Amino acid sequence: MSDTPLRVRLFGVPTVEGGTAAHELLAQPKRLALLAFLALGRPGAWVRRDQLTAMFWPEHDEAHARSALRKALYAVRRVIGAHAVVSRGGEELGLDAAHVWVDAVAFDAAIAGGRYAEAQALYTGPLLDGVHADAPGFDEWLTVARRRFREEAVVCEWALAQSHERAEALTLAARHARRAARLADTDERTVRNAMLLLERAGDRAGALALYEECRDRLRRELDVEPSTETRALADAMRRK
Repeated sequence: MSDTPLRVRLFGVPTVEGGTAAHELLAQPKRLALLAFLALGRPGAWVRRDQLTAMFWPEHDEAHARSALRKALYAVRRVIGAHAVVSRGGEELGLDAAHVWVDAVAFDAAIAGGRYAEAQALYTGPLLDGVHADAPGFDEWLTVARRRFREEAVVCEWALAQSHERAEALTLAARHARRAARLADTDERTVRNAMLLLERAGDRAGALALYEECRDRLRRELDVEPSTETRALADAMRRK
């Protein structure tokens, strides 16, 4: 491995930049999922082998599950380097950030540091988009993790929208407000806030378009109509 950490992107369609046999990792969803969980499952903490075997190979007895874990770790190390996956006491595993850079880890650090433009550039889509590991425990964890990252991306976009509005950069403010509303999915409060910002930016038509997108999502995903408050806001904008 070179002195430059391997770059693993888990947002959107996963990619591995550098290393060897990267295609083998990307072609094996369970191995890719194992790498993702080591990086994100318990940030800053070690992960026990028995936790990993229970999550990824619950159908196996202990001996076969540990054998499957050893094989998966060997495959992961082939791609990201022998020193990237580290152990403590034989039963705990972790990922060494000095040897591998992960976009989702960098995103968390940027959010924590208030570096919203940096975070916004990193979030390119849902975590492990399209990946199915055929491991119920991991899939449950992934559903929660995807929601967390999406919600943090909404916070990020909205912070940027407000920052640009304060600087009177209204076109940029409106762009980030739209992204926040679309990422927020069925969260009507964020949609209403975005609609109001677009109206302040002089884009009432854009604000009403956001309302219509939200209404369509609510009907499609939840089979409900927008709340009275959201409908009232849209009606008031139409009357102006």
